[in-house]
Amino acid sequence: MKAAIALMLIYVGTFLVAVQGGPSTAVQAASQSAANKPNSSPAASIDPAKDADIRALLELIGARDQFQESVNLIADQYREKLLSSVPNNAKGQAFINNVISGYEKNFDLDQVTEQMVAAYDKHYTDEEIKGLLQFYGSPLGQKVAAEGPKISREVQEATRAAAFKAVKDALQAAKEQDPVTGQNARLFNPPPRRWPPQHRPQQEAPQQDAQQSQP
Repeated sequence: MKAAIALMLIYVGTFLVAVQGGPSTAVQAASQSAANKPNSSPAASIDPAKDADIRALLELIGARDQFQESVNLIADQYREKLLSSVPNNAKGQAFINNVISGYEKNFDLDQVTEQMVAAYDKHYTDEEIKGLLQFYGSPLGQKVAAEGPKISREVQEATRAAAFKAVKDALQAAKEQDPVTGQNARLFNPPPRRWPPQHRPQQEAPQQDAQQSQP
């Protein structure tokens, strides 16, 4: 989650521009919505007007949706890691579902949002926040907010693919230089066993489906 917050900060900072003119209708609506929310920020010293502007900005860029998507992706990663370490049967599936549902219940999205508000207050001035509001309230800003996460995912996928190829080639070269030492070297553990697709624990597959996956 820290990585997601850092990515969001970098992402917004990259598109910090000075846009002239009054706030758009989208900004006004977002500001009004944010101002109506109770201020439970961990940084109680934030100026109320700036706090409302920051919350309006987070709403415009869809920060909460991004956080929720990160929570879901991390849940899927945890599920994959658990698959290879519990019995491959219905009880094992139920155990994993219990862990994932507990993780999603324990994860405090509101607290992360408050931390994000405090981070924006720390790193941006009042005028900079207003400039960001003007930009993200514009048609171009709305497109940046919508397309930015997609671009980030594509860049991450490309980076992972390039990194895998680079380390795979390096491992192969090292094995050729020292085949004895490197004969059992490998980059990853064996892939985990898979049960029937089950994206969210709340939508559990029938028990017979889990039993069918038994060897």
